[in-house]
Amino acid sequence: MHSTGHSFEAIEAAAAVVRARFSRVPEVGIVLGTGLGGLATAIDSPVVIEYAELPGFARSTVESHEGRLLCGTLAGKTVVAMQGRFHRYEGYSLQQVTFPVRVLRSLGAGTLVVSNAGGGMHPLWAAGDLMLMSDHINLLGDNPLVGANDDRLGPRFPDMSQPYDAALRELARAEARRQGIVLREGVYVAVPGPNLETRAEYRMLRAMGADVVGMSTVPEVIVAVHAGMRVLGVSIITDLCLPDALEPASMEKIVAVAMRAEPHLTSLITGVLERL
Repeated sequence: MHSTGHSFEAIEAAAAVVRARFSRVPEVGIVLGTGLGGLATAIDSPVVIEYAELPGFARSTVESHEGRLLCGTLAGKTVVAMQGRFHRYEGYSLQQVTFPVRVLRSLGAGTLVVSNAGGGMHPLWAAGDLMLMSDHINLLGDNPLVGANDDRLGPRFPDMSQPYDAALRELARAEARRQGIVLREGVYVAVPGPNLETRAEYRMLRAMGADVVGMSTVPEVIVAVHAGMRVLGVSIITDLCLPDALEPASMEKIVAVAMRAEPHLTSLITGVLERL
């Protein structure tokens, strides 16, 4: 077993199952987060592969995450989308969380699009706004690259000065302007969860320079960058986490806001893919 629990053999075994069902080479891998399963309906007549059929894939335990790969065409590009992701708080290792990204890379995807729902800590932004991820802070207390490194998968010490591709961000900004979609830009911080944060924690995270807080995405991005993929990340701000005006949040409300913002995210990502 190598690094990161991502043995080259295990990755290839899972990729082989996908290739047997879907012969085309994907240009783009997509990770659909909380309340964002709707992008799935935009994929033309997809080949659906349940995670249960893929060796090495964990099972998604969160209600709004389906747990399957959708292989097909979106905006004229061949894509493989993860409908349902894994989280640290479900008890999975970060190696399990990020294994699917290795498989997407092995299938040929050179670009990874990640989406998530997060709590907004910027006082001038609103619930339902989209935020383009320009950078991140990893507070998960763990890293998916810990362990022996397999040089076939990526370098031992990957550079993280620009984890979110500048050209893709420019495309996203241009597309948001064209469509009249509010697109903020800022820093995402990943925390373990599953509880939401205390007032004191929100103050700390804001003081660190974070704009949105969530419980996902960063591990997948680290592995994608390690594997040489270009990354585009977008968060839906689902609730406002302003410590001096903090209202109790419920998962129901958060998912409801994500669902309302989802059409904007779907049209934004579709527009970016068309421009690629």
